[in-house]
Amino acid sequence: MRARLLILASAIAMLGWGTVLPYQYAYAADTRGWGALLAAAASSLFSVGALLAAPVGGRLADRVSPVLVAVGAKVIAAAGAASLIWADSPTAFLVGMFVFGLGITAANPAQSVLVLQWVGGHDRRKVFAWQFTGQALGMAVGAFAAGYVVDLDRADGMWPAFATAGGGFLVSAALLLVAGMARWGAAPGVDAGAELGVGSGTAAVGGAAHEPVRQASPREALRAIWAIPALRWTALITVTLALGFYAQFESGLPAYALTVLHVDETTIGLAAAVNCVVIIALQMLVVRLTANRSGATLLMGVGLIWTVSWLVLAASALAPQLAAVLFVTTFGIFAVGETMYAPVLNPLTASLAPSGLVGTTLGMFTALQTGFSAVGPLVAGVILGAGLGSLFIGLHVAISLLAVFGAWRLRATLKAPVAAPRAVEAQLVA
Repeated sequence: MRARLLILASAIAMLGWGTVLPYQYAYAADTRGWGALLAAAASSLFSVGALLAAPVGGRLADRVSPVLVAVGAKVIAAAGAASLIWADSPTAFLVGMFVFGLGITAANPAQSVLVLQWVGGHDRRKVFAWQFTGQALGMAVGAFAAGYVVDLDRADGMWPAFATAGGGFLVSAALLLVAGMARWGAAPGVDAGAELGVGSGTAAVGGAAHEPVRQASPREALRAIWAIPALRWTALITVTLALGFYAQFESGLPAYALTVLHVDETTIGLAAAVNCVVIIALQMLVVRLTANRSGATLLMGVGLIWTVSWLVLAASALAPQLAAVLFVTTFGIFAVGETMYAPVLNPLTASLAPSGLVGTTLGMFTALQTGFSAVGPLVAGVILGAGLGSLFIGLHVAISLLAVFGAWRLRATLKAPVAAPRAVEAQLVA
């Protein structure tokens, strides 16, 4: 029951975020007349807030109750969203977006720790998959519903979206509080590495998320995390897969479609909808089919699938009459990779984390993903602005292939003999 409440809480939170995400740029730039620079700055500050919050939220989840961390972060997100209703100046809007980003991202590592604490090893992929599916569905429903209530011709036309976002995060926080009540019984705990079938060596570098072995300083925690070769390869995979798709989902890919393929704006919306539908339709089927595959192998598959996606997109530039169809197809192919990526990356990262530093590790990797994703729009703007559409495609094919290489090296590392558990723990006090 706890896991179901956690999945529902994630979906409702993302429903609220979905009401804001598609419209906030146009609202700031055009409706309020603050200009494109301010709108871009708001998106950047949101990402900066997310980048700062992820490591803090993860570290707090190791030191205090992850339920309280997640609930507190969601309350902060709700306050940030609500403040945008009354943001009548550019400064107030920027501050609101920054706080909104802080709250949304600080909750993520804590929620991942809760999955590890509340769900047995064999069910974790399934729960992470359902959580991702619920978030995708919530985003889609929120964006669709907001289209009927948001009025970008009025200065107060976004208040229903901001209010819904704030309310969604408060409801999500309440559900997590209910899920964290003692009456649900004891948590099953965390058995490092067992949930992914990544090899017996994983247990030597994993740890219990709910039993910190000692209080480490941030520098000591960082040294302990990066002392593990498998985590270094996982960091490379995290960065490259973030750059290989998520960094371009909201800006680079739509810009390529409009400036290079010259498709209609409605095609972009259709592609995003197809992406969501494919995730919802295939997520649990993919989890069942890949249940006995190691996380590293599946991440290799994600990199290969995303490489194919970029090659299909390249073909669309060579066949203008099929450009719209191939662009939509590309988003569907990306979604197939997402159905393997979402259930695997967080539990794999957690299974490799030093004992007592699972939340810190997840927060650090979330920050990596967020930080490099924020670079994506800048890269796309420079390359596409220079009219180098082929370079845009080629760069992302290379990035996706680098992710495949990183996953291949991770799989080899996990199969190799590892040091005794105390060798890694010694990094905390070295």
